[in-house]
This record gives sequence, C-alpha cells and structure tokens, in this order.
Amino acid sequence: MATSKKTDKTYVPFTKEMISTHTILIPNMLPMHFKLIARVLEKVGYHVDVLETSGPEIAETGLKYVHNDTCYPAILVIGQFLDALGSGKYDPDRVALIQFQTGGGCRASNYIYLLRKALEKAGLPQVPVISMSLSGIERHPGFRISVPLMIKLLYAVFYGDLLLTLVNQTKPYEKNKGDAEALADEWTARLADEMDTGGHNYKAVKANYRKMIHSFLEIPTDRSVKKTKVGIVGEIYVKYSPLGNNGLADFLVEEGAEPVMPGLLDFCLYCVYNNILDYKLYRMNGKVRALYKIAYKYLVARERDMIDIMNEESDGVLMPPTLFTHTIDLVQGYIGMGVKMGEGWLLTAEMLELADKGVNNIVCTQPFGCLPNHICGKGMMKPIKAKNPDINIVAIDYDAGATRVNQENRIKLMLANAKEQST
Repeated sequence: MATSKKTDKTYVPFTKEMISTHTILIPNMLPMHFKLIARVLEKVGYHVDVLETSGPEIAETGLKYVHNDTCYPAILVIGQFLDALGSGKYDPDRVALIQFQTGGGCRASNYIYLLRKALEKAGLPQVPVISMSLSGIERHPGFRISVPLMIKLLYAVFYGDLLLTLVNQTKPYEKNKGDAEALADEWTARLADEMDTGGHNYKAVKANYRKMIHSFLEIPTDRSVKKTKVGIVGEIYVKYSPLGNNGLADFLVEEGAEPVMPGLLDFCLYCVYNNILDYKLYRMNGKVRALYKIAYKYLVARERDMIDIMNEESDGVLMPPTLFTHTIDLVQGYIGMGVKMGEGWLLTAEMLELADKGVNNIVCTQPFGCLPNHICGKGMMKPIKAKNPDINIVAIDYDAGATRVNQENRIKLMLANAKEQST
C-alpha cells in the first residue's frame, strides 16, 4: 500500500510490473469510443477489456457497496466493476480498474474514492484503481499518458464522435434494420486495426472521415418520411451510456424519432476552455493557460475539419456537429461561464446548440439528486423557453429506484406533443 501525495489517501498503485500481468477493466460509457480507446491502450502494451454487461443486477450490485443516495452513474460504474470481479472471469489478483477523471467536482474526482471503499468492503483491497487524468490527480508508475499516446486517444474520440453521428442519422431511415450498427462495428474494428499498426497520422484520419461518410451514405435508406429530431443532453454518463439511460437512443428510433447527440469532443473542449477561463476569472497560472490555449486551438481546428468534410461529402444529407466557438456564443446571456461544476454551462449551451440547428425537442437526462445538472439543466429550462418559445424540453430522472416504464411514457408524451405541433 502507498500514500498518494495528491490525495493524501491510501491507494494501490498500478506498477510497471503490472503492465504485463494485469488486465485493466474499463466501464462502458460510449461503446464505439471506448473500444477504440481500448485498442490504443493495447497498442502501447496494456491488456484492456471494455465491460459490456447490462441488466438490473448491475445497479443491484452497486447498491450493495454504495449508499443509495450516491448518484446513479457512480452506482452503475461501481456495480459494473464489482459484478465483473465477482463473475469468475477475472483473477482479482491480476486485474486493475480504470476511472476517467477531469479533476473537477462530482464524478470527475469523487468516484475513485467511492470505488476504493467499495473494493475494500467487497474484500478486494488489492485491486488497483487507475486515475486516468491529465490533471495529475494521482500518479501510477505503470500508467503514463505521453503526448503521442494522448494524440492517438484523441483520434479515437474524433472517430467515435463521427461514428455516433453517422449511426444516429442513418439508423432511423435504414431499409434493412441493423445495417447502420453493423457498419459501425465494421468501422470500429477497421479503425482499431489501423491504429494498432502504428504510423497513423492526422492525414489518414481525415481520409478515413471521407470513407466513413461515403460508406454510410451507401446504406439503403428511405428519407422521404420526416422523423422528429430529438436531442439528448444531460450528465455525461447517462447521456451516452445505454446502461445509464436504458437504451434511450434506440428507444427514440423505435418510436419513429431521430436521436441527436453532441459529441464527446465538445466535453473535452469544455474542460480545456474552462482552464483558460480560470485565468480570466481567478488569475490562475499564466503559463498553464498558454498550454491550454494551444490545446484549445488544436481541438477547435480538428472539429472544424470534421464539420467541413461532412458538409463537403454529404451534400446536405447529414447534419454536422456545431463548432464549439459558436456554442459558446449561443450561451452568452443565459448562464455565467464560471458555472462549471459537472457539465455546468455546457449543458445549457448544448440545449441552445440543438435549438439553433432546428432540433426543438430535447430530452435532458439527469441522475436523480445531481445538483449541478438540476441547476444547469432543469433549472435553465424556463429562461431557455422564454427566449425560444418553440423549444420542447423534458427532464428525465434516472435512478436505481426509477421505473423504465415511467421514463419512457414521459418521452412518448413529449413525442406526441412534438408530432401535434408539427401538423
């Protein structure tokens, strides 16, 4: 056991020796993104497994080791980890867990301590929990993020965002059910193999963008029937995770709607931009600010490339993401930019971003009791509607005690209202 200088709490470090002996388990928030991220990590020598388990037993397991007042994403993530450790598939002495962290409040920093407490309670205190963060929250001798590795991880985010967008905009219109998902699986495997061979540069990334778009446009579709576009925003885990939101995107497709989800890159940009804002608001370290400004320009340029390529290749058939700089402009006058706990001002901004694109029907996914999301999501609905009277937002709470039927009935009511307004 060792003591972390950063946290002043006992923890089990992931050592260099563990690289060859341990399998690192990753909780599944974004299936396509995380499969690509896993392959990038495998390329540099780690043994990685993305957990894809689901079902009520995940939440039930989490509730055995986490207080029921803890936020729902924490219950699910910890439940998924402990369910895997209890499945017999993994040797507890040769497994490690990884938690993605941004260094902010809420899940971004606190889950890791809840997870370690749960492991101790389960009689598994020897299992290392890796904090994957650029904020230097903790140090693990066997897990380092170099600049080349960081760039490859970003490529995985870029590809994942494009695949997510292409699937959501193709699946509701496909003539042969399952074509979009099957093609996404093919591209995930292909891109993972390409990144596994080394020498994968940004020129290859942009070339793949065009190939991906063309391949999805070749799927037989019927776009003659107008579908109600429904935006999905909210706390990052329940927004993206099928486990966390009961397969919300698929449910919307089944109900005759087209799901629209802002990508993970927006959240990455939000985190970087907030560090730039810290200098303006609090006069934080100017040298650090300079580094974040470089990162911000890099990411905005990459997002602009994806938008331009989608516009060029789809001839108006596909709707590209919104450039982050425009998203920032849209939120001005609604909420202070210093509101950055959890998803903070980005949650409000994404609702405005969707409305700006003509997506007036929005599901705001919220873990029950998540104060930042209730303030920046549900709490901002009234001022958003006051300036955007055509917008239709429904806030849905996700919790271990919430029933799926009730959640889906509220969404069905929103869709019925949307169809009535469009006629």
